[in-house]
Amino acid sequence: MLRSLRHHNYRLWATADLVSITGTWMQVLAMNWLILSITHSATSVGLGLVLQALPTMLLGPWGGVIADRLPARYVVAAGQAVQAALSGLLAAIASGDPSGVGGLYAISLASGMVTAMTSPALGRFGAEVVGPDDLSNGLALGSVISSGGRILGMSLAGVVIPIAGVPGAFLLNSVSFLGVLAAIALMRPRDLHPLPPAEPGERGIAAGFRYVLGTPRLLIMFGLAFVLGSLGRNYQVTMAAMSQGPLHGGASGYGALSVAFAVGTVLGGVYAASRARLPLRLLLIAATACSVGQMLSGVAPGLLVFGAVMLPIAAGAVVLDTTVSTRVQLDSPGHLRGRVIAAQGMVGAASGAFGGPALGMLCDTLGPRAALVLAGAVSATAALAAAYGLARLRRSRAAAAPVPVQAAAPEPALEPAVEPVPVLVAAKV
Repeated sequence: MLRSLRHHNYRLWATADLVSITGTWMQVLAMNWLILSITHSATSVGLGLVLQALPTMLLGPWGGVIADRLPARYVVAAGQAVQAALSGLLAAIASGDPSGVGGLYAISLASGMVTAMTSPALGRFGAEVVGPDDLSNGLALGSVISSGGRILGMSLAGVVIPIAGVPGAFLLNSVSFLGVLAAIALMRPRDLHPLPPAEPGERGIAAGFRYVLGTPRLLIMFGLAFVLGSLGRNYQVTMAAMSQGPLHGGASGYGALSVAFAVGTVLGGVYAASRARLPLRLLLIAATACSVGQMLSGVAPGLLVFGAVMLPIAAGAVVLDTTVSTRVQLDSPGHLRGRVIAAQGMVGAASGAFGGPALGMLCDTLGPRAALVLAGAVSATAALAAAYGLARLRRSRAAAAPVPVQAAAPEPALEPAVEPVPVLVAAKV
């Protein structure tokens, strides 16, 4: 299960990743708290999150082009350095007791732009660190690290902010990026698995779009990921609505459900890491399980049962995401890898931007229970449609495959009258 940790470079990367994700979640909570304390508006907090996600949808293709043209290692290092500077600038702004959120929004937008331009290179570099044989394991362990860093960062934020204030949380996040830079500097270049760069005629955005649009299997996976990422897994919205509404759990109940969901993501990452392969069949099983679980969660009689259903849903979500990421990486050519990863990032950003408001509207109009059941039914339908589409692709490929023709066995000559004449084969020039 831990076979990726055999690699010296991956051990460095995993350690730095945990430190960086912990700092990032500290900053997320500190930023939300600061905006809320200035504006006293939850809508303003949501706007800050949109400003971070929007650049990925708009600039993602250019990030993919950069990843496929330039050495991923240096692009990642540059992005981490800029993010460290932006976090330091946030700390300076917060120290000045700001009365408005304009500067905070500007840095959120800038951070989103840096993420959009460097995330494809980050994904490509991850494949170079661990290599193709252990890529699925590395991605699964990355999910476990991400979940652990999220829990740790949220917990530390509750300690750091009362002691050092919001500026202290921002400053610690800035320092966490230096750990990533140190890990990159300490990696052994001979142990990396470099991917081929884009050829001169295939370096643009159009080449990436042509490949994605011309690969039905990718389109099916991205379509399924969009539906489940928007309507199937936006539990930040539905957990809050269920806890505040029919489950009568209040803020403490919402916190308990968030912990249960985080534990489920860790379990899903451990399961994915324990598997040698992550086939598309597992993707469909996880998608169906998450969808059915969502419908069941809508009729859960109490907080305890709802939380118990959250565990397999969260685990299945991580298995699904890890399988999609693995298939995207392993099934796409190296010189287009960054642009395919960028397309995946755009799908993820779009699903988050669409799903949150859509589920919120369903909860307000139909109620949280009906919203969960309806969204789960739509997700289950998408999973069945994806299974049908992938099955048709397999059948069409099997039908198009050439059938090997067996040469007929020569009949033995009854009476060879003459000696066989040797045939001279002309050499090819």
